[in-house]
Amino acid sequence: MTNSTITLAEDLTITRMGYGAMQLAGPGVFGPPQDRDQAIAVLREAVDLGVTHIDTSDFYGPVVVNEIIKAALHPYPADLHLVTKVGARRGDDGSWNPALEPEDLKAAVHENLEHLGLDVLDVVNLRTAAHDGGSEESIAAEFTALAELQQEGLIRHLGLSGVTITQIREAQTIAPVVTVQNLYNLVRRDDDDVVDFCADENIAFASFFPLGGFNPLQSETLAKVAARLNASPQQVALAWLLQRSTTSIVIPGTSSLTHLRENIAAADLVLPTDAVAELNAIGA
Repeated sequence: MTNSTITLAEDLTITRMGYGAMQLAGPGVFGPPQDRDQAIAVLREAVDLGVTHIDTSDFYGPVVVNEIIKAALHPYPADLHLVTKVGARRGDDGSWNPALEPEDLKAAVHENLEHLGLDVLDVVNLRTAAHDGGSEESIAAEFTALAELQQEGLIRHLGLSGVTITQIREAQTIAPVVTVQNLYNLVRRDDDDVVDFCADENIAFASFFPLGGFNPLQSETLAKVAARLNASPQQVALAWLLQRSTTSIVIPGTSSLTHLRENIAAADLVLPTDAVAELNAIGA
């Protein structure tokens, strides 16, 4: 994989093409996968293909995905960075419930450490209450709780998920922010301003649901551009995200080895100027 890397801190350099482990859980990101051996094979193949950052969380499953990551990859390669997130818990019915009290966040960090088999977490993202965007509510108390764990040596770097520029600025007054993870893709561009802000601040902007998530991207223009470039629509959508800004990173998830290889190959796809213009017009 010739994909470029991004350096976010002296001890944190990652490939811009990452892997999102969410889909390694069962349907609805709940319960075990249908084929655990396949999930392990996908993780190992991602690392073999050069991916050096994996996005995960203890609430995927819950716990299931982190335990599979540990089974597949522990002891972890020295250059592999696991990015996890806290701020929610799963109900018995699979619901996603905010868990943002300081004691909830601290417990979640310790649980991630245990289930991943680590003494320190590379990056922990705070998942806000308004995770899908649109709130300017203060996150100072929550981020401060994580910053305290960083001071204790349990976390190396901190990030945010589902935030506005105002919230990023607020967090930066408490501790450095190395990543922001928001909903953003070729057809969902509400956070264009956040993408640009992150580039200015050398903060990695990770698009979650880069391929549309549970509702895959549908676009006649995307399909036509992909056919012209002899690539899949998914590859073109990922390549567009990678060229969107200097600090854009992507974390596509899949439980298929074939789709994994296709996704990673998108890091080498160069979009010509006319294709970029056509794709830009989709979200205009």
